[in-house]
Amino acid sequence: MNLFAEIKTLVLSALNEMVGEGTLPAGLNFSNVSVEPPRDALHGDMATNAAMVLAKPAKMKPRDIAQILAEKLAADPRIKTADVAGPGFLNLRLDPAILHGLIPQILNAGADFGRSDIGQGKKINVEFISANPTGPLHIGHTRGAVFGDALSSLLDFAGYQVTREYVINDGGSQIDTLARSVYLRYLEAHGQKVSFPEGVYPGDYLIPVGQALKAKVGDAYIDQPEDVWMEEIRNFATDAMMVLIRSDMALIGIEMDVFFSEKSLYGTGKIEACLDALDAKGLIYVGTLPPPKGKLGEGWEPREQTLFRSTAHGDDVDRPVKKSDGGWTYFAPDIAYHYDKIERGFDGLIDVLGADHGGYVKRMKAAVSALSDGKVPLDIKLCQLVRLFKNGEPFKMSKRAGTFVLLSDVVEQVGADVTRFVMLTRKNDAALDFDLAKATEQSKDNPVFYVNYAFARVFSVLKKAGNPSDEKLAGADMSLLNHDAETGLIKKLSEWPRLAELAATHHEPHRIAFYLYELASEFHALQHMGKVDPGLRFIREDAVECTLARLAMIRSVAVVISAGLGILGVTPRNEMR
Repeated sequence: MNLFAEIKTLVLSALNEMVGEGTLPAGLNFSNVSVEPPRDALHGDMATNAAMVLAKPAKMKPRDIAQILAEKLAADPRIKTADVAGPGFLNLRLDPAILHGLIPQILNAGADFGRSDIGQGKKINVEFISANPTGPLHIGHTRGAVFGDALSSLLDFAGYQVTREYVINDGGSQIDTLARSVYLRYLEAHGQKVSFPEGVYPGDYLIPVGQALKAKVGDAYIDQPEDVWMEEIRNFATDAMMVLIRSDMALIGIEMDVFFSEKSLYGTGKIEACLDALDAKGLIYVGTLPPPKGKLGEGWEPREQTLFRSTAHGDDVDRPVKKSDGGWTYFAPDIAYHYDKIERGFDGLIDVLGADHGGYVKRMKAAVSALSDGKVPLDIKLCQLVRLFKNGEPFKMSKRAGTFVLLSDVVEQVGADVTRFVMLTRKNDAALDFDLAKATEQSKDNPVFYVNYAFARVFSVLKKAGNPSDEKLAGADMSLLNHDAETGLIKKLSEWPRLAELAATHHEPHRIAFYLYELASEFHALQHMGKVDPGLRFIREDAVECTLARLAMIRSVAVVISAGLGILGVTPRNEMR
């Protein structure tokens, strides 16, 4: 049950009634009308901006609209009061029975409380991680991995059909570099002393790969030129790296539905077919591009290239898809890959990328818009860097130098649940400082501990009360929950369905982490009040019915925390050690 959606329906019904009566002009757009928690809880349970957003198009004063709307809303039994505030905001107080009735609904719905059908079963492809298969996942990959997985779960919770996808970048020059690096480790496995020239991957993680190659082919590649071993070692090394990457993903509970090979685009006609589709729309031409800013006069010369007219779909400049020497640009297979996803019938695409891909956004959106005739939206979420601190100092990482911080190292130190939750405590486009010490301390400053502690406390109280069933709790007299702090906690619970929908709509799973922290704070505050005032304790031997109602309330807190943590991929803990 989404109380906010229910009251919004009531508001819209009243507005339509006003249009029918002639109080409001016909043809108004109500899409910007919202019902949300008030900025100050003292002002009421909900607030609507209806009068403010309709005043200008209706050519009326906001307060005039608000006063008429308030009268209509107050006539509904669900609304206790409707008060006009300021220039025309409308604050609503619900009949207490409406809030009290939420508790049995949460207990009866269980983990499904807050689920919605706003996705209407639409097929969404979420492509994330997609790290080059040249090494294990490091801390930089981890944020995009957790974000993409949590976003996928959030969209599923909102009624979408979600496909988690990883594109294996096995078609580029970096795989040649990987093959050469593995060949050096192969020679090393045969007892040869090798040096690692600039440009190869010297990380120790390739030592066992070289040894495995030796076990497979013996000395067949010793002193052989690249053309003899390159293709086989490319495939062997890529497979080995993907085994390593899958293992890293498993450490933080991520499973992909699809692994797509970039190499499958080459030599199969898929890139050509994609560009033919764009050409048929008049979007491919041969021409030259203007010089990059500041480059004119520095030896820059115009070159004829095959270009995609991406400016026709919102880009700043047209983009090359084929170089003057006839080779594909990096952009060409990217377009073909997204064309493949469109052809697979997805209704929407989401790419989760590192912050260094900012220049990729407009061109890729233009390509998808062109290929789908604007029917398939593409959202590109950029994840900013994670700054890992060790002993109070920033810890540097470099894949080429082999000194990067592994995902597995972080999980080993703080655990998968902490790693996942911390990665979602900031919006994806904001930099994140990951302090290993704070991530493991047991305090309010550690959000994952704070939320899990609330969950564990609920189970401790329920255990002390004999673990009454949810069915029994749902039958309690909820009208006994009449203290302001209890009402505040129930109101916070009522926000969950709305919050989950907003987070899914805006593709922002960090909102879930924020909400869980706020809910835990409300719970902890109420329990602390019970230590000061015995009348507010969850278990009162002198008031059996009141105890049952309070147990139902805190059990509902646990239900919502469990659902939220489930979306984040974090396991709720019944006990804290």
